[in-house]
Amino acid sequence: MTQPPFYVSPEQVMADRAEFARAGIARGRSVVVLGYDEGILLVADNPSSRSLNKLSEIYDRIAFAAVGKYNEFENLRVAGIRYADLRGYSYDRSDVTARALANAYAQTLGTVFTQDQKPYEVEIVVAEVGRLLAGDRIYRLAYDGSVTDERGWVAIGGDSERLNDALGSRWVPGMDLHDAFDLARDVLSLRDEGGDLLPDAALEIAVLERTATRRCFRRVSAPLRADG
Repeated sequence: MTQPPFYVSPEQVMADRAEFARAGIARGRSVVVLGYDEGILLVADNPSSRSLNKLSEIYDRIAFAAVGKYNEFENLRVAGIRYADLRGYSYDRSDVTARALANAYAQTLGTVFTQDQKPYEVEIVVAEVGRLLAGDRIYRLAYDGSVTDERGWVAIGGDSERLNDALGSRWVPGMDLHDAFDLARDVLSLRDEGGDLLPDAALEIAVLERTATRRCFRRVSAPLRADG
């Protein structure tokens, strides 16, 4: 006698995919993105930063940060650059915005999550520095394509809930770069139960500088502590 086909409800399929994606992302090292008085600071816990970057430039005033499976978020990064270049060439460079890019990423992630066998195990941030502090934009995108418009700061990957609680209790608008870096480093170091600060070699650092004339993204190799 033949057995009836095994049935799994659509709700259970989506729940299983979400659990799978979240587990993969939680195993990754975290990234912190936060605003400061002259721009946006991006800091990643990334000992492999010399060969595998989590922080990248997308366009003139836009940066990309990601956690999760490297090959998956690298595909998204390259697609974002192509999208930005095509839009800027076809229309105007000012038409390339973090909001439009976040919407494009949301469509891609949402389609993969609902239609493919395996969802992307990634979480990304698209950040755009404004000419004034009020114009800064930080968008957080989850594995299922959901988008959150963050207000000044966000942590992704690892134990992001605990890291975001720590950021929310200490971040203030208009803090200077040194204070912002100290905060980012302290928060990223929370993953270490011993309480030690992450070493310089473990950090990948970049900034979007508000006063730059065109390309605002700059990598920073030296520590940004106030005493350095």
